[in-house]
Amino acid sequence: MQKTPIELKGSNFTLLVLYINNHDIDLINKSLHKKIQECPNFFKNAPVIVNISGLCHQANWKRIQEIIISHGFSVVGVSGCKDNMLKKNIIDSGLPILSENNHIIKNKNKNINVIYNPFITSLKKTQKDITQKSHIIDIPVRSGQKIYAKDADLIIINNVSAGAELVADGNIHIYGIVRGRVLAGANGDITRKIFCTGLFAELVSISGEYWLSDQIPSEFIGKSAQIYLKNKFLTINSLS
Repeated sequence: MQKTPIELKGSNFTLLVLYINNHDIDLINKSLHKKIQECPNFFKNAPVIVNISGLCHQANWKRIQEIIISHGFSVVGVSGCKDNMLKKNIIDSGLPILSENNHIIKNKNKNINVIYNPFITSLKKTQKDITQKSHIIDIPVRSGQKIYAKDADLIIINNVSAGAELVADGNIHIYGIVRGRVLAGANGDITRKIFCTGLFAELVSISGEYWLSDQIPSEFIGKSAQIYLKNKFLTINSLS
């Protein structure tokens, strides 16, 4: 059967959300530079949604957009805008106004905040809605590949390259070396865990709480480990 020239379908993506909490252009510029220096490879050429819920109509959107782009980000949309005049300026700049999913990864900063958001369009689910099933991948997950296990556990029986991304509403098991990003409990389930046999991840997250690679305790790098939430804080233990 011949396909139509175009198709329009729903899909799931994970995107960075950049929260701008201050009008000062110089401060935004300095804060972005500092944030990128923390993990340059992770933020390089990253598409972002910019949240401006902390700004008012006096904000100079054109200059803010220019500063963000100058640091190598690609702005794909804006969220959190409450002012009609500011909305008009954003739309005139060629960008859409978006609404966000509530499940965000928190990393507080006074003036600027980068948040990793499973931008998933499905309805919110409680823990009871999770179906006990698994998606099993037995081939290497290459850089640039993104795998999302909706309402399920994700099991990888191979290695995961840097730049790859694993997202699951359930647990994530990796029987191999993982160098990419791993996000379990993406729909907000705080009981989910990450299990891996060779931990070199760029980012690990459970239900919105996350560590970048330099925040993972060094004694667990390259080792077998399980990562989970305890009293709302990320915790890591050895599997051996």
